[in-house]
Amino acid sequence: MKRAVLAAMLAAPLLGGAAMADQTEITATLTDIAAGADRHDWQRVREAFADTVTTDYTSLWGGDPVTQPADELVAGWSAFLPGFDSTHHMVTNHTVMSETGTSATAEADFTATHRIGDGLWTLGGRYSYELERSDDRWKVTSMTMTALWETGDRGLVAKAGERAAGGN
Repeated sequence: MKRAVLAAMLAAPLLGGAAMADQTEITATLTDIAAGADRHDWQRVREAFADTVTTDYTSLWGGDPVTQPADELVAGWSAFLPGFDSTHHMVTNHTVMSETGTSATAEADFTATHRIGDGLWTLGGRYSYELERSDDRWKVTSMTMTALWETGDRGLVAKAGERAAGGN
């Protein structure tokens, strides 16, 4: 009995270390999406996603969730986000809700700031993620954004799209 208790006590830090490593890797994956988008580092963004990804922005735009190849998602973002003078997607309070070794769920809060000239649109809310382990890395398979508040000019989104399409 003593041996079993001792073995369990000695293994606990190792198991905790593995769990902490997964949490750190999952948080890094989520950060790669936001920071990569702000820096227009599209390869960094793409590497954070599985080959197929479902995105759900219905709380902001209505419609339905979209499932598509990650390459198409990233191509859309890369053709649109550069239309802003700057963006800042701050994703914080990362919480791994579940993790099985090959799949995980996580949540995080966000504030997304978009600027064109003196115009500003800021949005805040929460993301819910589903991830899978692939090639020794955590990748997002699903991302649901829940908008909780916004301020400023939402019309900047259309303006950014026009500017990006026009090469500005």
